[in-house]
Amino acid sequence: MEKQQPTASRPCVEWVAGHIDDPVVRLRFLKMIAPSTAVASPPRRRRLLRLSPLVLPVLLGSLFLVGALGRIEPVRPPVPPALPRVILERVSPEIWLVESTGEAETYSNGLRIDNHFSTRNHSRSYLAFPTGPASKIGGVGRTEPAGIVFHTTESRQAPFEAAQNGPLKRIGESLLEYVRRKRAYHFLIDRFGRVYRIVAESDAANHAGYSVWADEKWSYVNLNESFLGVSFETETSPGQLDPAITPGQERAAAMLTEMLRGRYRIPAANCVTHAQVSVNPSNMRIGYHTDWASSFPFERLGLPDNYVRPLPSLATFGFEYDPSFLHWAGSRLYAGVELAEDSLRAGAARSGRAPNAFRRLLQKQYHERLAEVRRFSGDAAEAFEEAGK
Repeated sequence: MEKQQPTASRPCVEWVAGHIDDPVVRLRFLKMIAPSTAVASPPRRRRLLRLSPLVLPVLLGSLFLVGALGRIEPVRPPVPPALPRVILERVSPEIWLVESTGEAETYSNGLRIDNHFSTRNHSRSYLAFPTGPASKIGGVGRTEPAGIVFHTTESRQAPFEAAQNGPLKRIGESLLEYVRRKRAYHFLIDRFGRVYRIVAESDAANHAGYSVWADEKWSYVNLNESFLGVSFETETSPGQLDPAITPGQERAAAMLTEMLRGRYRIPAANCVTHAQVSVNPSNMRIGYHTDWASSFPFERLGLPDNYVRPLPSLATFGFEYDPSFLHWAGSRLYAGVELAEDSLRAGAARSGRAPNAFRRLLQKQYHERLAEVRRFSGDAAEAFEEAGK
């Protein structure tokens, strides 16, 4: 017959277990003590105990182990870190040209560029101005692209489905012929995610019109010359927040952006949308064009969310906006407007001027820089024509 453990030790074991708050540690203790004493339901009536000499060392050792076990942190699921407001810039690996046949180029990140619609325009040459309030330093001449402007074609669209394959191809080819004649962009990404080179990167393209941008060091006026233009075959609606592009377009744009940024050392802060840079000098208003106003998928292309940057058109150049702008722009672009207004007021306070007076000063500087850019462009065009004779 199996020898039973002393029943007098059970309440003591239960007393020790009852003083262990952590359920995991309590279970470890009970499993450890089980060989020495059986754990049963507590008796209805308790009394003072006389411990067996065999049980006392076990309990003293158990108390020592409980102290050690109590110091063991229970296993908890990891808490994900809070995401910052601005997604950090993705560090891209080196991208290199794998193969070039004249008709197409293939790159190490999987990008393929079709050259069938490629054309030339005049060589890129522009002025960049040091960023800063009331800067009197003139522009610095450059020829390398400083940034990327993302566009939408706002062209005719067919349903993106297999049954519409024929119309999708015809509409896309007609669009490519049109933008080639207009020398409208450097690259166009069609509905299927195919990337076409339109204007060579060494040349300017007619994609941004009157436009401005600024980063921490430099400001730019009329981005046709200074920025590359990348357009998506799609159309958008006022205030739209969701990107109206296909998965193929998104993947192609990420690879193209990665390649261009690596090749020309373009900072992420200078990868922006047409709606962020478009201005109208005749009335000093922003929002002349509103493509990609609030729906551009910056993060999916490995870029920080540039919608949270103060719009340089207001903060650096003093432009204004009309009451209908919020309707067309959407909430994300309008956030940049509000940040720009805060920046302008802070600049006015530092200069000792009223905000309206400070805005007029910035607008005057913009017109001075625009005139300087026009003179420079005229001289560059004249030199280009002389070189072609």
